[in-house]
Amino acid sequence: MLPTKKYRIALISVDGDPAAEIGKEEAGGQNVYVRQVGLALAQQGWQVDMFTRRNSSEQAAIVQHEPNCRTIRLKTGPAEFIGRDHLFKYLPEFIAEFQKFQQNQGFQYSLIHSNYWLSSWVGMELKKYQPLIQLHTYHSLGAVKYNTISDIPAIANQRLAIEKACLETVDRVIATSPQEQEHMRRLVSTQGQIEVIPCGTDVDKFGSIQRSTARQNLGIALDAKIVLYVGRFDRRKGIETLVRAIANSSLRGQANLKLIIGGGYRPGYSDGIERDRIANIVTELGLENCTIFPGRLDDSVLPFYYAAADVCVVPSHYEPFGLVAIEAMASRTPVVASDVGGLKFTVVPEVTGLLVPSKDEVAFAAAIDRILTNPAWRDQLGEAGRQRVEIAFSWQSVASRLTQIYTHLLNQTMPSIQSKSQVAA
Repeated sequence: MLPTKKYRIALISVDGDPAAEIGKEEAGGQNVYVRQVGLALAQQGWQVDMFTRRNSSEQAAIVQHEPNCRTIRLKTGPAEFIGRDHLFKYLPEFIAEFQKFQQNQGFQYSLIHSNYWLSSWVGMELKKYQPLIQLHTYHSLGAVKYNTISDIPAIANQRLAIEKACLETVDRVIATSPQEQEHMRRLVSTQGQIEVIPCGTDVDKFGSIQRSTARQNLGIALDAKIVLYVGRFDRRKGIETLVRAIANSSLRGQANLKLIIGGGYRPGYSDGIERDRIANIVTELGLENCTIFPGRLDDSVLPFYYAAADVCVVPSHYEPFGLVAIEAMASRTPVVASDVGGLKFTVVPEVTGLLVPSKDEVAFAAAIDRILTNPAWRDQLGEAGRQRVEIAFSWQSVASRLTQIYTHLLNQTMPSIQSKSQVAA
């Protein structure tokens, strides 16, 4: 058996900083996944280094999260925000900085776990220079994304080719749901090895607050009907559908109906532009009096918002998994979600919430109303959601599954990729 406590592994997330404030521009589920997986793996004995790009001159080069887990920010293009679709040309610099870091530290990583297609290319290129095992989590598939948007970016063909090469050549691809695995096989390639390991959530952080306590803390009336959205401002997140659903609700006009749209944004950037667009729709529909934009919900307040809500809505056009859904379920809050991607795996219809067709504002309105008008059923759905998360979706269970795969692959290949400096001093 491999002595895992002495082995360093690298999680690579070029575009998703594990140490970033969640809810900012392009900081969402991927960032949470990498950070929480890294922390949970460290607790299981691995020495975990999480690599991302430095996007501000004010950022620390290294953030130490736990004794065995840190985020390392590498120079990759200008030290400023760069959208994902414009990062590819800077990746050779990321590779050079990664190699320089290894040289300065006096060791090479034998195993890397890359995240998102940009990082998959980094990993595949690194394999040309050093022997290593590569695992990959997509977080989003171009083949799916480009079917849901009209403005196809110039990088699209390159991304599709890299995602195909990744699935066919890396040592293991991690799908976060059976639906994502099916999309890979049908839309990307029939070759390559896939393991299904769902995302996790913090079952201690979410679920320990009573609804009444949360509302008192947030200054929300105890008799309010609270509909909650949590996530980035991005057209693909379907926030417009949710707003129009509230306009179609049978409860519209009642003083206690409240829509809370939680998420950070930066004026002038894509998320700020989308936030302004949503605010304009709210105004056009006459929903200003019942809609609240609290801004970015950080870890100190997010559990209170989930606990305070009667229903959490995930109206995305596509989600490979959907972390918000299981965070809400862990908080005993039922979920109304689009019938797409991994949401079909996380949300059990009529048991932990309801699934409806994406972009269908009338169907969303009907589903939301069903829960808001039946508090006893709301509580029943919430308890079932909590039970499902406790059984299937903890970060420790995710890390345990990954540890099994890492250890198996290292044991299988160590004779050929032994490195004198891989074992940490």
